[in-house]
Amino acid sequence: MKIIQIVTDHINEEIADAKTYAVLALENKDTYHSLAEVFYSLSNEEMRHSNILHGEVVKLIAEYRQQKGDPPVEMLAVYDYLHKKSIEAAEEVKRYQQMF
Repeated sequence: MKIIQIVTDHINEEIADAKTYAVLALENKDTYHSLAEVFYSLSNEEMRHSNILHGEVVKLIAEYRQQKGDPPVEMLAVYDYLHKKSIEAAEEVKRYQQMF
């Protein structure tokens, strides 16, 4: 399903933005603490967005299963690959956030 790829791309964009904000928070926490707090908050918000989108992908797959049975193996393989990359990127963001 093309929509899963589209949503997964947006999940990755949200995670990348979360990383950017987390790094900015760390870089500025001593010099511009108030701004760093904003960056940290934005990082958390971007991760929340990625979680919302991930929930929608899970729903799409569940709906597909209800309507048509198991998704094609190729589709699941692509999703699993992209999902693994998203998880790894999200873990990196969490490490930056924890350092803040």
